[in-house]
Amino acid sequence: METVLHDKRGAVTLLTLNRPEKLNALNYAMIDRLMARLDAAEADPSVSAVILTGAGRAFSAGGDIPEFSASIERSTEEAVREFSRRGQAMTARLETFPKPVIAAVNGLAYGGGCEITEAAHLAIAASDARFAKPEITLGIPPTFGGTQRLPRIAGRKRALELLLTGESFSADRALELGLVNAVVPAPDLMPAALDLAARILRHAPQTTARILAAVTRGLNAPMGEGLEIERAEFARICGTEATRDGLTDWLNRRVS
Repeated sequence: METVLHDKRGAVTLLTLNRPEKLNALNYAMIDRLMARLDAAEADPSVSAVILTGAGRAFSAGGDIPEFSASIERSTEEAVREFSRRGQAMTARLETFPKPVIAAVNGLAYGGGCEITEAAHLAIAASDARFAKPEITLGIPPTFGGTQRLPRIAGRKRALELLLTGESFSADRALELGLVNAVVPAPDLMPAALDLAARILRHAPQTTARILAAVTRGLNAPMGEGLEIERAEFARICGTEATRDGLTDWLNRRVS
């Protein structure tokens, strides 16, 4: 069975995690397939944005516990290599992807599913979606970047409450924390994600890529270094056709 479905909606690629009988648990094969799908989307000039969602009643319930438990049994080194490094590479790929990535969270987003949401550039949740950081109940910390990204998104104390209790929380709470951009009724989830993509795609993709790069790199830098990153991204775009067209359109509107 194809673990990550692919569908083209104009300039948007829709990727669907597809292990519904396992609540889209992230086994090694699914993570590898998602990375390959992202590579293809980046290389395709007709793709300007990616929407990521899940099949069935879950976005993703997290890592495939039997699989990574077996890795732990074999050795710590193998568990780090096969599970943690693979998962961190996946979320880092999403976070640094040069085209907008929108998570359309359609159900459970636990553990690794929550970490995918944290890493995506933007996220919309169905009103019945549920989130959790339950790794502590398994005797491990989050391993796909959750100890680092969630405090940056929600603040240290609010993140630690979620990380240290493992308790689930609602889509409205996720919105309050800044984990998602909007909460919509479940039937409206995909239309809302496509509408958000369309509002972004009205603008030049080269400029979008520069903004994504500046924000992603700058968040992990001191302010002075972040401003240098911003200047560098401005320098990369300001002589391009995208900038010339944008300025010409604005000036023409002023004249008219």
